[in-house]
Amino acid sequence: TPEEPRPSYMYKVVLLGSMSVGKSSLAYRYVRNDFRELLPTVGCSFFIQTLHLDEATVKFEIWDTAGQEKYQSVCHLYYRDAHAALLVYDIANKQTLSRAKLWLEELEKRFLPDEIVIALVGNKTDLAAEREVTTEEGEEFARTKGLLFMETSAKSNHQVNDVFMAVVQELLRREKEKASRPSPRGRSTVELRAGGAGTRCC
Repeated sequence: TPEEPRPSYMYKVVLLGSMSVGKSSLAYRYVRNDFRELLPTVGCSFFIQTLHLDEATVKFEIWDTAGQEKYQSVCHLYYRDAHAALLVYDIANKQTLSRAKLWLEELEKRFLPDEIVIALVGNKTDLAAEREVTTEEGEEFARTKGLLFMETSAKSNHQVNDVFMAVVQELLRREKEKASRPSPRGRSTVELRAGGAGTRCC
């Protein structure tokens, strides 16, 4: 029998976080494998990345949102229908972690836990000497909220691919879970608890 064609998926991924935490640099490094000190994003910028994996072909639509407060009110337009979100903070600026927590509250208002994969990303590990947020602090917050967690550096290309791959693997795991779940007969139930595997780290 001929091999079954690999399934194809398209996922919308949004990057959220304060201004200057490196969201655009992360997206640029991931898609172009290059580092740029980028100017603040105005509104939203958009990248596409296609991954040919053994189990599936995945096309990522990456929406990089502006971190400035003045764009906050329109950001929900960008993350509507998102499949995944990267909440990015700067490990050398504690305030940006508090801001990431506020973004999480926003997402929790708009999505059920099993509707979106969320990763907490501590960026700028190249600034280790100026670190204000410990790895343990980020890990602990991610664990209590059932988020994926990783620390990255767009500048030194530390774990940038890894964090996007962790998101892909979790999205595909959920696809498999959905496919194997028997369809409810006659009544629909809503699963409100996030899958335990969401707490998996690097």
